[in-house]
Amino acid sequence: MADQLKSRRVILKEYVEGYPTEEHMELLPAADVDVGEAASAAEGSVLVKNLYLSCDPYMRPKMSRPLGQSSYTSAFVPGSAITGYGVSQVVRSSLPALAPGDLVRGITGWEDYSVIKPPFTGLLAKIRPDHGVPLSYYTGILGMPGLTAYVGFHHICSPKAGETVFVSAASGAVGQLVGQFARLAGCRVVGSAGSDEKVELLKTKFGFHDAFNYKTEDGDLAGALKRRFPEGIDVYFENVGGKMLEAVLLNMKTHGRIAVCGLISQYNLTPGEKESGAGVRNLECLVTKRIRMQGFIEPDHKHVYPEYEAWVVPHIKDGRVVYVEDVAEGLEAAPRALIGLFHGRNVGKQVVSIAATQA
Repeated sequence: MADQLKSRRVILKEYVEGYPTEEHMELLPAADVDVGEAASAAEGSVLVKNLYLSCDPYMRPKMSRPLGQSSYTSAFVPGSAITGYGVSQVVRSSLPALAPGDLVRGITGWEDYSVIKPPFTGLLAKIRPDHGVPLSYYTGILGMPGLTAYVGFHHICSPKAGETVFVSAASGAVGQLVGQFARLAGCRVVGSAGSDEKVELLKTKFGFHDAFNYKTEDGDLAGALKRRFPEGIDVYFENVGGKMLEAVLLNMKTHGRIAVCGLISQYNLTPGEKESGAGVRNLECLVTKRIRMQGFIEPDHKHVYPEYEAWVVPHIKDGRVVYVEDVAEGLEAAPRALIGLFHGRNVGKQVVSIAATQA
């Protein structure tokens, strides 16, 4: 193999306030990558060729200037490559557990080739090709979104057969899985989405018992939920926040459970909009209805992955769980694909395909 490889990369040009645009990111032309760096790093690093990149809502807060508030993940650095979950193939490795040609999932750069260094090499996990599923699934159903859906629904919400479940942003990478997991658990599940196309997908493809377009409910989300849950909601899987959360609180049952996965409606608010906001209303329902509301993040639950993988792969193979992806082609398409998440342009899990595997 040549001593040098050429690699393009997508960088964050400057911190973002409000909605990000393609102007906030830049695709830099190919530059040399030191192939030997992965083999010579004292603490162990891995050179990988990136195959698939994942676009996820959590990446938006990482584009904002750090303001001192605590966060579980650090901000991107302007001028440096954007990072995120991806599927890659090992080119050169100084770790005994990884050899050239191995397929891995983990945190990588938005670039053709990445040198992954500790501590991120510790998060790389080998992919089992014998599962016979598309490699892109390891950015979604067999990656961070899948484990997020499983932990949030089964471990945090502790569902029981016959209970009612509501999922917001239900056609996204996580929501589409929560709905199907709820159906398999014997629950009645309803989802919300931002277009009639997505609503139809929820009902016909994912098996939701009902679904609605929140944009066409004339601002009466509480009424929309009341019509679909006349007796109330046992479990809410929260992806949105804001007005949707306010409406859900009014419709929760006593002793209901809410797993807070994300708050995408809040991610693009400017600091001024956050300061002037009135906050979430109806929080008194947490007390009067004795609701348990718990936030969580996937990295705290990595140890659950073997359990999840063993459970979900048979369901994928027999068709009881399906997965829809929205695949953008080429590294140059990555900025637009990420931005599309915050405007509802994607249908299903947003993935960027940038290369094929090498024999």
